Amino acid sequence: MMQRYFTKTDSPIGSVYFTTDDEMIHHMRNVMRFKENENVVLVFNEAITFLSRIQSLTDEGITFELVEEIKKNVELPLKVTIASAFPKGDKLKWITQKSTELGASSFAFFPSSRSVVKLDKKKAMKKKESLEKIAMEASEQSHRTHVPTVDFFGNFSSVCESFKNYDKVLVAYEESAKIGETTKFFSVVQDMKENEKLLLVFGPEGGFSEAEVEEMEAFLAIRVGLGPRILRAETAPMYALSAISTIRELM
Repeated sequence: MMQRYFTKTDSPIGSVYFTTDDEMIHHMRNVMRFKENENVVLVFNEAITFLSRIQSLTDEGITFELVEEIKKNVELPLKVTIASAFPKGDKLKWITQKSTELGASSFAFFPSSRSVVKLDKKKAMKKKESLEKIAMEASEQSHRTHVPTVDFFGNFSSVCESFKNYDKVLVAYEESAKIGETTKFFSVVQDMKENEKLLLVFGPEGGFSEAEVEEMEAFLAIRVGLGPRILRAETAPMYALSAISTIRELM
């Protein structure tokens, strides 16, 4: 499996790319121990991907020859944002890593009435930096051409106000699952057009309160069930993304 790097820059004009990115230099020289004439894959900001050959590799910088553009599309047909109320422990890391591997395009984390974890602005910024690094590494590992963004909301109302930025908003609600609602998720995902924006909202341990679900519905969110089993806070996003891939990529 060829090593993949996100350059964080636009693709260059011509067939040569030079970088002084310290993190990339360290990883290529000290972790992977690459030599000249070895090949890697470089991904640029526009999701343009090149098979690239190392021409020179020093502590000052790396020069690549861009050998061939790779045009294979590996992204989900829908732009899916995972919005999760703060769960306990390190579950945000798990959600970010695994959801990135499964094709999420962005993340939004927020407090809800049943969230045990409380994050002030300083802690949220530190957590955001950590999760962005996890998303980057997971994107490289899963051969993505897009690195998901990570955002933190300070309160529940601001999340609801963000719903207007999406084509559809689905709220995973365990009470819907308990009464046997099984059609809305499939119907919405199947009917959406390619590259439309879908927001999937998940509660913390204990789920959302009925009042929170009603508030989200006032902002045109749709409550849905995710099958007959009650899923953990960190499992539900994986289930939903896998189902989207099945509906839109495998069927």
